[in-house]
Amino acid sequence: MEKFNMTPDSWSMSRRGLLQGITGLASAALATTAAGSNRTTGTAARSDIHMREHPKGGVALPLIGLGTFFTFDLVPGASRDHLKQVVRTYWDGGARVIDTSPLYGSAQYTVGNILSELGIGDQAFLSDKVWATGEHFADDSHAERSLAQSQARLWREQIDLMHCHSLTADISIIPLLIAWKKEGRIRQIGVSHNDNIYHSVLATWMERGAVDVVQLNYSIFNREAEKRLLPLAMEKGVAVHVNMPLEKARLHKIVEGRPVPDFARHIAPDNWSQFFLKWVISHPAVHCAIPSTSNPIHALENISALRGPLPDQAMRQKMVEYMETVPGFNDIGKTPQYPGKNYAGTIARAIAKRQSRG
Repeated sequence: MEKFNMTPDSWSMSRRGLLQGITGLASAALATTAAGSNRTTGTAARSDIHMREHPKGGVALPLIGLGTFFTFDLVPGASRDHLKQVVRTYWDGGARVIDTSPLYGSAQYTVGNILSELGIGDQAFLSDKVWATGEHFADDSHAERSLAQSQARLWREQIDLMHCHSLTADISIIPLLIAWKKEGRIRQIGVSHNDNIYHSVLATWMERGAVDVVQLNYSIFNREAEKRLLPLAMEKGVAVHVNMPLEKARLHKIVEGRPVPDFARHIAPDNWSQFFLKWVISHPAVHCAIPSTSNPIHALENISALRGPLPDQAMRQKMVEYMETVPGFNDIGKTPQYPGKNYAGTIARAIAKRQSRG
């Protein structure tokens, strides 16, 4: 069984170095936390970071957000201090979007608790999901309970963005999301999936004009979304949030010990996260990439992609061509996710229990 866990013992930078990095990010902020984000407009009062406005809803957000799949799922009683530092690092670095789901084990509890402790619960842009069916085709009760559960866990009456998670019961759920939006319970409607084979279904909902945001898989390795979804999003005025921009740590694994190439130093002067994430957010259709991590050091690297030059089209092509020369790049899709990491949360515990019964 592949386990998923990332513990503070595996961090490669001292606490002192981390705090110095975070202090540098905080000092670069152009406004206080309260002034830096306004949920009413969704705008961040920062001129030094990369942002784009959602075509629908008038919300402008930084192009890097925080994902929580596996990384924020902990067993009861486990220390969440490192995750609190991850959120603080992202926030001080300019990020405002936090993406979570009731499907992510205890992640919603963790997010809600940390945002409350940091005093930013009413300012973060919360991207959540509904994973529900119902007792019959027209039964909304499961979805209604899911929304109430998310509101309680996240300590938020109104959710900024609610996705139909992995297109589960989409024919029933999306009309319900439309109703929730009219009632003011959510602000934006989204559909999400992380697999190429569902791109055609995502495209169908975009073409119908029913959604404000589509969350899809896109990376320098997996460029399938460029064929149809990204052009369609621009045509239909649908914002794009990107999951798996780092291919669940597999991109970093194949460049381990390798320096960023000289031709890209002005794009990614400090780390590979800048290289991979800037490639994603430089596409004009992308409004937010949401890499996840439980490591404050990696959080600092990820959020650094919000600043500095972005590659133009010629540079993006050169970056792809370079990666295609790196051993293992073309086989990333065949390799295990989260190499070298163990996320030992409630999901991993449940998987282990199930396997023990086999």
